[in-house]
Amino acid sequence: MSDTSVEGGARTRAAVTAPGALRPLTPHHGGRGLLNRLLASARYAAPALLGYAAVRAVGLAFLALWDAKHGTHSLHRLSTMWDAYWYQDIAVHGYAGSRPVPGPHGPYQAYAFFPVYPMLVRLVWWVLPLPVNYAALLVAWAGAVLAAWGIFAVAAGLYGRRTGVIAAALWGVTPYAVVENMAYSELLFTAFAAWSMYAAVTHRWLWAGTLSTLAGLTRPTGVAVAAAVGIGALGTLAAHRWHRRGARAAQPGEAWGRPLLGMTVAPLGFAAFIAWVGVQKGSWDGYFRVQEAWESHFDYGRSTFEVLRSMLVDASPVWLTDVVVAGTLAASVLLFVISVLQRQPLTLLVFSGVVLLLALGDAAYFNSRARFLLPAFALLLPVAAGLARLRTRGAAAAVLGFAALCSAGYGGYVAFVYTNSP
Repeated sequence: MSDTSVEGGARTRAAVTAPGALRPLTPHHGGRGLLNRLLASARYAAPALLGYAAVRAVGLAFLALWDAKHGTHSLHRLSTMWDAYWYQDIAVHGYAGSRPVPGPHGPYQAYAFFPVYPMLVRLVWWVLPLPVNYAALLVAWAGAVLAAWGIFAVAAGLYGRRTGVIAAALWGVTPYAVVENMAYSELLFTAFAAWSMYAAVTHRWLWAGTLSTLAGLTRPTGVAVAAAVGIGALGTLAAHRWHRRGARAAQPGEAWGRPLLGMTVAPLGFAAFIAWVGVQKGSWDGYFRVQEAWESHFDYGRSTFEVLRSMLVDASPVWLTDVVVAGTLAASVLLFVISVLQRQPLTLLVFSGVVLLLALGDAAYFNSRARFLLPAFALLLPVAAGLARLRTRGAAAAVLGFAALCSAGYGGYVAFVYTNSP
């Protein structure tokens, strides 16, 4: 199945191509070494990175207006609120030196948080003359830029460069894009996940497995990346076997060794951290017991259903955040169905599906579900492809600009009004 996107000319029906049909990361195959290829890739992705930076700057500007009005300091707030405290506590004191905090369902412990992000924060904090919270913010923002770059690489390869630019900007205007300005691990995780997906769909299985391992050491949703790499590799192995039976020569990179090694390496990061926490807590399920303090466990969607049912049938007031999260969940399910109908590569479908399943099935705080969905960038590809096909000049930019304003306004509400409400 061939790619049906055409740059700068008539565009045929946009359909996501089969695995392995992505365009190269840059339009040039040549280059003298890794540095030149990296610079060429950066130039090719520059419109996407600038577009992403622009829409996130709108969010920061909106927060700055809140600061001016209320005498607050948004950078300090973004770098210290909610889970950011735990990442920085681990960076400064390590897991053993972090003190549990009493909670209604047991003590909150640092062992619930995966190590890559706090380790990088500690490294930057050592090297640069910054307070630890600003070091955490710097690492998170660097991760956000790398994530936008990876999203562009996947989308541009499947649909064309224009769609890649729009996809990167769309990721910056989602309802909970305010998290992309915060000292959270989702940004670094999305970077690992996006580049792992790019590597997998282009059959760079060793890179896909290695990046999946890092994703698994960054967030528990690393299982989604590992599942996507594993199933994608199995699909490649099955296709290779079928081609051999059909007496067709295998393409480079389709040999069985690298897909097998990639799928073997992919889950090691997640599994290693879970095992390490188990050793520290003296029980094989130590990590999952730690998570119970946050009421975070998989309940097959029962708590999600109960919240949605209560919103519809109970007479009690409903928070705006609940409505937005419910709408985000519903839109995500619809976009996943569309992604299946458009025949996205199997690797992306598995990644989106598992992330969506975890968000719907987790029993944690309901409003966290939209944040859990933030790394599921492939759900945005149908929207990005549709906007790229708009013929009216400036229409896509107008839609993205309006979405950036809405996202910034809602982000300000979440960061200032909702957070400070009783």
